[in-house]
Amino acid sequence: MDKIIQLKEMVRGMGKVLIAYSGGVDSTFLLKVASDTLGKNVLAVIAKSPTYPESEVRFAKEMCQGLGARYLVIETDEFLDENFISNPRERCYFCKKELFSKLLAIAKAENIPYVLDGSNFDDKSDFRPGSKAKEELGVRSPLMELGFTKEDIRKFSRDLGLRTSDKPSYACLASRIPYGTKITPEILGRIEKGEEFLRELGFNQLRVRHHGAIVRIEVDQESIPHLIDDELREQVAKKFEELGYTYVTFDLKGYRTGSMNL
Repeated sequence: MDKIIQLKEMVRGMGKVLIAYSGGVDSTFLLKVASDTLGKNVLAVIAKSPTYPESEVRFAKEMCQGLGARYLVIETDEFLDENFISNPRERCYFCKKELFSKLLAIAKAENIPYVLDGSNFDDKSDFRPGSKAKEELGVRSPLMELGFTKEDIRKFSRDLGLRTSDKPSYACLASRIPYGTKITPEILGRIEKGEEFLRELGFNQLRVRHHGAIVRIEVDQESIPHLIDDELREQVAKKFEELGYTYVTFDLKGYRTGSMNL
């Protein structure tokens, strides 16, 4: 049976759903299929916090409006939890527990029986402590349950004409900070400004990794020659020095997910 048909049948059987919505490839695909299936019985909730760039929040709102989906923007309070701020290896667990607890409260108030997220099958192979919070609180991941890979989701998104089909992978800004380094809004702000600057220069898939006085910039392999062009290299170095970094470095291995887990 076609995976999309299976997904529609699963969602239809749930009746009403709340979707943790980020504006990314996975959650947009899930929102599109759920909205086409359940209409106004779908509520997308967008979380706003210092760990998530304002530009991404705006994009998520625009996508909901474009899809005609009912949505809500909330603020999360992970910065009230020292377990999150201290940045242990399980950081993602405390962040997701805060988010999902808020989503479950909203779902209860709205009489919505299911809270869903956009995790896909490929996520099983990555280090994701947030999955524990999801399991503890009963949040469902239909794309993971039905075996949708990232490649599947991008293909089906193209077929559905979604703007996100080729959108670069994204993760919260806290994932740019090494475990054990305290997370502060000031550091997150520097990372956000640095990544916005690189996107304005035309780089697409990238990460700005914070290592104290050192910044480690990752771009996809194809973009490395452009990044180390003499004129552009000086421009990038100057910008990151203005952001407070003493040493500006480029990672010769290029962009890769989970490099902070090494």
